[in-house]
Amino acid sequence: MNGKATTIKTRLERGRGALGPALELVHTGRAPTRAVLTAELGVTRATAGAVAAELEALGLIQVDSRPGAAAGSQGRPSHRLAVNDSGPVVLAAQIHADGYRAALVGLGGRTVATAPGCETVSADPAQVLGAVVEAGAVLLRESGRRCVGAGLAVPSAVAEPEGTALNPLHVAWPAGSPVRDIFAEQVRAAGIAGPAFAGNDVNLAALAEHRHGAGRGAQHLLCVATGHRGVGGALVVDGRLHTGSSGLALEVGHLTVNPDGRPCYCGGRGCLDVETDPLAFLTAAGRDPGPEVSLLQQSRELLRGQYDDPAIRTAGEELIDRLGLGLAGLVNILNPDRIILGGLHRELLDADPERLRAVVADRSLWGRSGGVPILPCTLDHNSLVGAAELAWQPVLDDPLGALALSQEPA
Repeated sequence: MNGKATTIKTRLERGRGALGPALELVHTGRAPTRAVLTAELGVTRATAGAVAAELEALGLIQVDSRPGAAAGSQGRPSHRLAVNDSGPVVLAAQIHADGYRAALVGLGGRTVATAPGCETVSADPAQVLGAVVEAGAVLLRESGRRCVGAGLAVPSAVAEPEGTALNPLHVAWPAGSPVRDIFAEQVRAAGIAGPAFAGNDVNLAALAEHRHGAGRGAQHLLCVATGHRGVGGALVVDGRLHTGSSGLALEVGHLTVNPDGRPCYCGGRGCLDVETDPLAFLTAAGRDPGPEVSLLQQSRELLRGQYDDPAIRTAGEELIDRLGLGLAGLVNILNPDRIILGGLHRELLDADPERLRAVVADRSLWGRSGGVPILPCTLDHNSLVGAAELAWQPVLDDPLGALALSQEPA
C-alpha cells in the first residue's frame, strides 16, 4: 500500500467513530456543509471529508462538491451535505383511536409514501398491527426502496424493558399488551428487514419536533398534545427523551385540573385527559361528535372556522384555562426552556395565544420572571415521524453495523 493510500485509510479509521455523530448532524439539518460538519465534530477537514465520503458511499447522504458561491462571498464554498433522497427508508406506523397510518420515512424526517388505514381499531392488537404492517409492506413493494427498520407509535405509555402497552385506554386493547413483540413478529412475518421498536405517540411526537420541527435547539423541551382522544406529554432533555425508570414518565394527561370535573379512565376525576381533549371540547361547545370525521378534525374545524360563535369561544376559553393550569404546574416542576403544543392544544393556542400564555404566566413561578416560549408543533403526523426516528436510531448510532445487520436474512 502506497503512502497516499495509507494516509486515506488512517483518516477513515480515525473518522469511523464519527460516522454516527456526523450522520445525525446531517439528518437533523445541523451540518448543511462540510465546513460546519468539521467544526461540529471537532476534527480536521480531511477527516470530515473522509467521513462524509463514507456516508455517501453507504447511500445515506449526498455531497455536492461544486456548490455555487453565495452572492458577495469570498473564497471557495464548502461542500454541501444533504440526506440522500433515494437512500434507505424505515417503516413507520401509528395507531390512534380512529384508525392507523403507515408510512415510509427517509433520513431527515422526509415522508416518502403514506397509507391511511381503517377508521375502526380492533380490540385485538395483533389484528391491527398485522394490518398496518401489511399496508407498510405494500408501500415498500411499490417503492422498491431498501428498509432498515420499523417503528410504531401507540396511544399508551409503553413500559420498558418489556415493550408493553400499559394503559391503551382509547383503543380498548388489554392492559399490558406486548405491542413491541407483536409488532416485531408481524414485521418479520412480512419479510421486512431491520429491528422493530415501539413507543408512546406523544413521546415520539416530541422527539420528531425536537429533531425536525418546533423544538429544534431547545435543551429542555416540554411537549403536551392531544391525540384523537386523550392527552399526553413528553420531555426531551439534551436531545434525548426523558422516559423515567421504566418508560412511564410524563403521563401528564392524569394531572388534575378540575377536581369536580369529569370521571377519567384512570379512575380519577377532572384530569387533563378528559378536560382538554377533543371530546371535552365538543361536549363543552354543545356539539354532537359526528361519525363523518374524527373528533380531532371536527374540533379543529370549529376552532378555525367558527371561533366567533359565542358557544365555541366559551368552550375554547374553558379548555384554555384548564390547559394553562396544567402547563403552569408542569413549568413549576420541570422548568423547561420551551413548550410545544400539538393536536387540539395547538388549535387552542392558535385561537387565543394571549389568553393561554397569560394563564401559564400567572400560575407559574418561572412564568412571572419572563415566561417560557409556548409554540405550536409544526410537523404533519409528528408521531409517525417520531416512530421513524426510533427505527433510524440504530443507524444514527452505528451506520456501518446497522446497515450490515439490516441485510441479514430474517
